[in-house]
Amino acid sequence: MPISSLSIFRHPTTVLLPSTSPLSAALLRHVSHRLRFSATTAAARENLDVPPRKPNKNLLKAKDSVKELSSLSRLSPSQARPTLLPSQAIGLVSSAQANFMRVIVEESSIENPIGVELLCVVRAVLKKIRRRVLVGDKVLVGSVDWVDRRGMIEDVLERKLEVADPPVANVDQLLVLFSMDQPKLEPFSLTRFLVEAESTGIPLTLGLNKVELVEEETLLAWKARLRAWGYEPLFCSVDSKYGLNTLVDTLKEQTTVIVGPSGVGKSSLINALRSNQPVSDEWLEQSEVRKWFEDQRVGEVSMRSGRGKHTTRHVSLLPLTGGGYLADTPGFNQPSLIKVTKRSLAHMFPEVRQMLNASEPSKCSFNDCLHLGEPGCLVKGDWERYPYYLQLLDEIKIREEFLLRTLGTKRESDVRYKVGDMGVRQAEPRLELKKHRRQSRKSLNQSILDELDELDEADDFTDIEEHAS
Repeated sequence: MPISSLSIFRHPTTVLLPSTSPLSAALLRHVSHRLRFSATTAAARENLDVPPRKPNKNLLKAKDSVKELSSLSRLSPSQARPTLLPSQAIGLVSSAQANFMRVIVEESSIENPIGVELLCVVRAVLKKIRRRVLVGDKVLVGSVDWVDRRGMIEDVLERKLEVADPPVANVDQLLVLFSMDQPKLEPFSLTRFLVEAESTGIPLTLGLNKVELVEEETLLAWKARLRAWGYEPLFCSVDSKYGLNTLVDTLKEQTTVIVGPSGVGKSSLINALRSNQPVSDEWLEQSEVRKWFEDQRVGEVSMRSGRGKHTTRHVSLLPLTGGGYLADTPGFNQPSLIKVTKRSLAHMFPEVRQMLNASEPSKCSFNDCLHLGEPGCLVKGDWERYPYYLQLLDEIKIREEFLLRTLGTKRESDVRYKVGDMGVRQAEPRLELKKHRRQSRKSLNQSILDELDELDEADDFTDIEEHAS
């Protein structure tokens, strides 16, 4: 590139800077870089027959080894398990409290580690990419100290399912537990819990505890009422042991999460289910397993409010000797319904699904029909829980409008995925923008150069107009 084509040398009067200023040095470096780039480009065009360089084999080997040892890539249960070192193990997260996780070892390369409980922390890189470790996760534990029973969670195996509230992974079914009395069964509260359970897409079972506190007519009335809703309830009693055998058969070989308001007897039911099952001597040989079969803490119902007191503080996974696990969760009286939208709410009611299935192949006239009496709507308002549907719909509308005003329609995730060789996706943390930092001198100098080029283009256009006139 000839020097005369550079605008900064054509109009030296536009740059009034001393030769010793940093900006002038940057301008000179900029010019020399342009000259070297043009010379390199010209040489490359003249030597088109030069074969490209072959990649370094050592670099390729290093790249493959880094990809294999990457702690950001997810393990898959369908793939072969990694070869475990003596300081590694694969286990099940049984409980989580504060920054610590209790992991029960299931696989290891040393002898007799099965059932050992490790107190673990989560590796910092998992926190940076917002990969949350939940109770019920299968995890890879490294840096295991088998003497002090401690370790570090390095990776999370792929999940099958996940429940957001309460946070539990790899769940097979939900047991929505309510009591017939103390606290009294409320239709709207029960509907809210059922809608939350339906939104997870996990099969659910409805259990009603404390049947000894009500009359037989009340049980028959509620049974017919819940069948009209689309559910087949299981009645049980911890005190009289009624219905416990049926629940044991339902929970066998399943990972079950028990949800419901406080005071309905979740912890008492877990203790009753586990105490009825015989425990072999092999299970009780280890202190960790014996501790698993200790009774859960139980509280009483408040005499003033009629509601239960919060005795379970965190989620814990408890084994059943017949196979399967029970997750005892803290009680709460208001599910968040965070996954339910105004368009999906109607499908959370079995009554609506039954009406839509009965009218097939006909459908509602509008694809976004909210079943509020729109023209051509196939869902009528003659079912019992229709007022509850309207109340929940208004609540979800208000929440969605608030989120639209505050967050907008687009929100970037905290994690981004980079596609590498062979289409392998690897998670990387999305770094936040440092808006508080000042602009770098390199960016400032480049912006000044761009402004100078714009001034030169404007002067050239003015010269052309003068010559034309």
